[in-house]
Amino acid sequence: MKTATVRARVEPELKLEVESVLNELGLSVSEAIELYLHQIKLIHGIPFDIRLPNKVTQQTFKKTDEGSELNYYDNSDDLFKKLGN
Repeated sequence: MKTATVRARVEPELKLEVESVLNELGLSVSEAIELYLHQIKLIHGIPFDIRLPNKVTQQTFKKTDEGSELNYYDNSDDLFKKLGN
């Protein structure tokens, strides 16, 4: 049962920016803190790096989801020829 409370003072602007990122990841601040604490416990140190993809990667994901600018190859040899390997 969750009964402990963790409180932290942070700059209001930082909190807003972090909430925006966490919303995109589908997490609340409370959930993110709990994940962070579990990871610290698990690895006995400062844990992990979670990031949103940069703009180029986001655009590439979007194009892939839309099915645009995709290349198809009959086999791996054709793919590697196209890549120049």
